[in-house]
Amino acid sequence: MRTKVAIIGGGPSGLLLGQLLMKRGIDNVILERRTRAHVLGRIRAGVLEVGFVELMHQAGVSARMQREGFIHDGIEIAHGERMFRIDFQKLVRRPVVVYGQTEVTRDLYAARDEAGGETIHEAEDVAIHGADGDAPYVTFTKDGEKCRLDCEFIAGCDGFHGASRPTIPANLRREYEKAYPFGWMGVLSETPPANRELIYSCSEHGFALCSMRRENLSRYYVQCPLSDSPDDWPDDRFWDELKRRLPAPVAERLVTGPSIEKSIAPLRSFVSEPMQWGRLFLCGDASHIVPPTGAKGLNTAASDVHYLHSALGAWYDRGDEAELAGYSARALSRIWKAERFSWWMTNLLHRFPEQSGFDLKIQAAELDYLANSTAAQKALAENYVGLPY
Repeated sequence: MRTKVAIIGGGPSGLLLGQLLMKRGIDNVILERRTRAHVLGRIRAGVLEVGFVELMHQAGVSARMQREGFIHDGIEIAHGERMFRIDFQKLVRRPVVVYGQTEVTRDLYAARDEAGGETIHEAEDVAIHGADGDAPYVTFTKDGEKCRLDCEFIAGCDGFHGASRPTIPANLRREYEKAYPFGWMGVLSETPPANRELIYSCSEHGFALCSMRRENLSRYYVQCPLSDSPDDWPDDRFWDELKRRLPAPVAERLVTGPSIEKSIAPLRSFVSEPMQWGRLFLCGDASHIVPPTGAKGLNTAASDVHYLHSALGAWYDRGDEAELAGYSARALSRIWKAERFSWWMTNLLHRFPEQSGFDLKIQAAELDYLANSTAAQKALAENYVGLPY
């Protein structure tokens, strides 16, 4: 088999890159270790930055997002019984769109099918060869048969546990990591959202988030110990704890119901540099992870896709290799800003085991300053809706 760009990983970043490349007439093949059903079964965040929305338009897959996505002009932040709004339109004149990652992936699969793009699912034992030369190739096993895919470039969109990042020699990689001492217990329920916009709540009992997927599908989270499992959180306990962490008026109008999905996500920050080696380029979780507090995980992957598809386009359109050479530096510049914002939001809103009385007073002062400072609110808003590419 032969193609111009081999894309390892058939999640939203790999699919989006593949669709954007096909729009430019650049052939590509996607290799995905899991089945399509498994990929579509992943429940992930759904807050899309302005830049991500624009990429969906460029890829020609925005029609359903425009019909069904929620345009949010702000978020609510609660501290105890106090709640205040960050008005995106007033502060930066740009909204975000709430549209589930599963739906993004579904739209991208449909578009790829329609365009005749090749996606090989259940591709096992993926290995990258010759990435530091002019003739890279990928080997994999499909239905017990050994296969080889020759290509000109490789995009590693295969997540933290994939084959792409370890292909870069260890002596050339530098990794940065911060693990947080708690997780998020998340519940998906077929209930109307507690609020028309997201609520981020900092309480003496810990963090909580009220989010949504659509008009009758809500997503809620509470901060929990890493030692917990979903079995420790029967529905009644979860709803009681969520209400305890929300201002009384919100708790009173909260509609509860049976959970249809329940999971615990650990929180950590991670960056691996560089994001390229020879003709191998990393995108998304293959190179970096953010805590979900700032809704940046999917969006940072999208910014990588923007830089990479633009660089590959420059190469194939006019033989310009400057963008490819500078891909890692450009992508990492934006990634570290997203890492900073997610770190800041996490520290602002969570309870940490080691917090002293002084630390709690500083946290309260920070929230009070945010509630009363237009400048502080604008800084939050411009980061939340997405820094420019």
